[in-house]
Amino acid sequence: MTCCPAGGAEVEMAELYVKPGNKERGWNDPPQFSYGLQTQTGGPKRTPLTKRVAAPQDGSPRAPETSGPPPVDHPPPSSKASRPPPMGSCPATGVEPPSSPVIESETLIEDVLRPLEQALEDCRGHTKKQVCDDISRRLVLLQEQWAGGKLSIPVKKRMALLVQELLHHRWDAADDIHRSLMVDHVTEVSQWMVGVKRLIAEKRSLSSEEAKEEKSTVAPENQTIPGFQQSS
Repeated sequence: MTCCPAGGAEVEMAELYVKPGNKERGWNDPPQFSYGLQTQTGGPKRTPLTKRVAAPQDGSPRAPETSGPPPVDHPPPSSKASRPPPMGSCPATGVEPPSSPVIESETLIEDVLRPLEQALEDCRGHTKKQVCDDISRRLVLLQEQWAGGKLSIPVKKRMALLVQELLHHRWDAADDIHRSLMVDHVTEVSQWMVGVKRLIAEKRSLSSEEAKEEKSTVAPENQTIPGFQQSS
């Protein structure tokens, strides 16, 4: 699966859609919107067509209001339209040939589980054993449901995006994808997504600690030793 450098385009395509209605709800219930559509702001509002225009104040006559559609001026028939096509030529039609269907590559379970398991191994030794064991159990549930065909294609795609954000240390983006999965597909991900969320938090904390250690070990430039003066 190819991913953009920032992953923004694929995240938008994966999260902006209208979910199908709940099977237990009535047939005339409105559809449920995805997490991405709920967080977006709507566009500029248009003026309703039923709003009346105020009368002019200068006393000039006002055009009569009509409820029907405006008249449409039909152009005069062209003489070229009645001419038959020349012999031996194929008449042009507005129907374009159907394009070949786009085949999307299926997200593999190894591409998702392997980075998550590697992130868990990185956290061992820095995180409590009980926490690591619980995350490991959650990842096993993820693997079982994925292999058993219990996860939908949107869930698999978003998990692939989440892993890419995790590998690039974009913690906020990974956490936002986790949140969208919990909102839009809670019945599918509720058993194991808690472990993924905890893994993101532990990996983020570990990365911050490593960054602090690197800054403390690097000696600042032009540092002078106390009691030592450079000869002029």
